[in-house]
Amino acid sequence: MARKGGLGKGLDALIPGSDFDSQPTGGETRQGMLQIPVDKIQSNPRQPRSHFDSAELAELAASIKEHGIIQPLLVTQNGDQDYILVAGERRLLAARQAGLLSVPAIVRDASQQELVELALVENVQRADLSPLETAEAYRQLADEFNLPHEQIAARVGKSRVSVTNTLRLLKLPPSIQQALASDEISEGHARALLSLANPQAQTAALQIILKNNLTVRQTEELVRKLSGEKPPARPTRPIPPELHAIAERLRRGLSTKVSLTHGRSGGTIVIHYYSDEELDALVERLLPE
Repeated sequence: MARKGGLGKGLDALIPGSDFDSQPTGGETRQGMLQIPVDKIQSNPRQPRSHFDSAELAELAASIKEHGIIQPLLVTQNGDQDYILVAGERRLLAARQAGLLSVPAIVRDASQQELVELALVENVQRADLSPLETAEAYRQLADEFNLPHEQIAARVGKSRVSVTNTLRLLKLPPSIQQALASDEISEGHARALLSLANPQAQTAALQIILKNNLTVRQTEELVRKLSGEKPPARPTRPIPPELHAIAERLRRGLSTKVSLTHGRSGGTIVIHYYSDEELDALVERLLPE
């Protein structure tokens, strides 16, 4: 299959632009769609998503039973009769739950790398992946297929800094990863804990967070104290609302923590980074050639 350079722009690049409201009745249809028996479709072995909410699946199954599958699945051939799912895992599971014997699908050639990329793009676009599932998918692309962070970012429509920060979550101790996976802490808490020097300090901080139900901001303050970092000096006068808005724009635009202090005759902006790659990315963004 020819490489699609814009996977981050969506699965529409791989699915013909047509009206999917009409359901195929059997055999091959226009735009290359097939009606494929569900027992001939294997799940994507590279699917990054490991958890599917049972209530959401039941809701989707009820909708499919009533209206059919509006958007076809994307599959690749696996031998003469069988297929491997590329994108549409939730639709396939719900179709089986609804008792469908076959589903509409579009057949495309796909390499092992593309099985990861396409499943990842679909889930990222629907915000279906947890932070750790996203990180693991990025890891596969980086380690198994030697893709640098810039190329991963381009494929999923994210910034390079965002990809790097998400990958760093895999460096956390198992106890913190479990707390993140079970929603005991948020991704913001987890990223703050990454600033601590070692797993022992990170795990100890986690217990304090859980015991005291700390917010992300309180966690950042805790991490500063545990790191021996002095708290930032209080501004000599309140920061005007418009400067708060500027600081928030900087945080969103740079995808990293930004601290802004304001004094009588100016102030300071502190941009935080957590790896050499993040520093390189910030330099490229702030000082484009």
